[in-house]
Amino acid sequence: MIPLDVAQEPAAEPRRGTHESAERVQTIFDRIAPVYDQFNDWLSLGLHRVWKRMAVKWSGAQVGDRCLDICCGSGDLALLLAQRVGRSGSVVGLDFSASQLAIAQERSRVAGDQSAPVEWVQGDALDLPFPAEHFDAVTMSYGLRNVVDIAQALAEVHRVLKPGAIAAILDFHRPEPGPLQAFQDWYLETIVVSTAQRFGMTDEYAYISPSLAQFPTGQEQKAIALQAGFAQATHYPIAGGMMGVLVVQKSSP
Repeated sequence: MIPLDVAQEPAAEPRRGTHESAERVQTIFDRIAPVYDQFNDWLSLGLHRVWKRMAVKWSGAQVGDRCLDICCGSGDLALLLAQRVGRSGSVVGLDFSASQLAIAQERSRVAGDQSAPVEWVQGDALDLPFPAEHFDAVTMSYGLRNVVDIAQALAEVHRVLKPGAIAAILDFHRPEPGPLQAFQDWYLETIVVSTAQRFGMTDEYAYISPSLAQFPTGQEQKAIALQAGFAQATHYPIAGGMMGVLVVQKSSP
């Protein structure tokens, strides 16, 4: 029931070797690009698509808006945004993996006629190549754990959002100790790793469980977001607390 993604150990502060860590994650995502969507659909029973639609809704994106999807991967969430804002809007999908962006670009060619145009940009979530106060809404799915500096990533989201605008960030979450946490541990170790093994990608997917153990809780994510300058931050546990959506809003003028 959990979408399969790759994770590095996140950090709220920069650390030594961050350049090397970022390059390693980039290499991994390039390598898994051809099977990434297949894995996600199979291992989440398609539920990751429902969760991404929830993130789009909570972002507050409206018809005609200019939106950004950070760590867009193969583009599914960015294309959902494009459907929501319509032809009068625009969407940018940003990722540091050229292979993922190539798949996203191919996907966008078959998008509906009523969808907004999508620009696919290779870039860094910690140094977004956009001016301040540029976007009406921002989304991110399964990317926050993969950055080497969560606080900086959220500060960049804050910088590029227009005043009063919202970002919705979907990612794994650790449920409270009990049956659901035990199920999550079993699922990651037994189902995810064994599936990756069959595809010869054990190393690429071995980081999920340890990274989740170190990923900030919903309450901690809220605190980091407020420190990054957001006026409001709410974390919504979903899927029994095994997933979560952090919704943050920039202050109005």
